[in-house]
Amino acid sequence: MHALGPQWMDPQYLLDTYGTAFFFIALAIVFVECGLFFPILPGDTLLFSVGIFIAGGQLHDNLLVALVGLFLAAIAGNVVGYEIGRGVGSPLRNHDGRIVKRAYFDQTEEFFGRYGARALVLGRFVPVVRTYITVVAGIGRMERRHFVTWSAVGAALWVLVVTLAGYFLGNVGFVKDHLELVILGIVVLSVIPMVVEYLRHRRARGMSPEEVREGSADVVEDLGRS
Repeated sequence: MHALGPQWMDPQYLLDTYGTAFFFIALAIVFVECGLFFPILPGDTLLFSVGIFIAGGQLHDNLLVALVGLFLAAIAGNVVGYEIGRGVGSPLRNHDGRIVKRAYFDQTEEFFGRYGARALVLGRFVPVVRTYITVVAGIGRMERRHFVTWSAVGAALWVLVVTLAGYFLGNVGFVKDHLELVILGIVVLSVIPMVVEYLRHRRARGMSPEEVREGSADVVEDLGRS
C-alpha cells in the first residue's frame, strides 16, 4: 500500500510500524481531520482499514470499542473546530494560506447553504467539507445544542458505515488480495463530490472552460491525498 502516498498516510505502514499503537494513531488522525484544518488526512481510509484489520485479526481491538472510540474522536474534533470558529471568527475565514484556504471555506459555505444543518451529516462523507463544516458552523454561531446533535448523528453514521464496510468486506477474497486498489478506490470516490462541487461553483461564477479545468486539477491535487 505504500504507493498511495506518504508513509504516515498509509494505514498498512502505520500498523506494521506501530503495532498495537495503530488504533491510538487512528483516533488522533480522525480527531485532527474533523476540526483542526488538516483536510488531507486519510480519515475514510483509516476507518475502512480499522474494520479490515479487526476482521482479519491484525488488530486485536474489540469492534464495538473501536466504533465508540472513533465516534468520540470524531465528535471531539467537531467540537474543537466549532469552538475555534466561534472564537476566532472572520480573521480565520479571511485567511488564505497553504492549509487554511479561503477556497475551502467558500466551498463549505456553499455546501452549508444548500443543505442547512443536514450538511453536518452529509458533509461528513465529503473530504475538506468534513474538516471545515464545523468551523463554518462556529463562525456562523450555530446554536451549540443544535450543532452537537447534528454532528453526533453525522459522526455516528460516518464511523458505522465506513468502518463496518471494512469489517464485513475485509475477508472477501478480492479485497484481501487487492487492498491497495480498494483503498485507492475509496480515495477516488471521496474526492469526486468535491470536484463536482468545485466545477459547479466555478461555472456559476462564469469562469472559462480552461480556468475550470485548471482549477479542478488543483482540487484533485489537494484532495487526492485524503
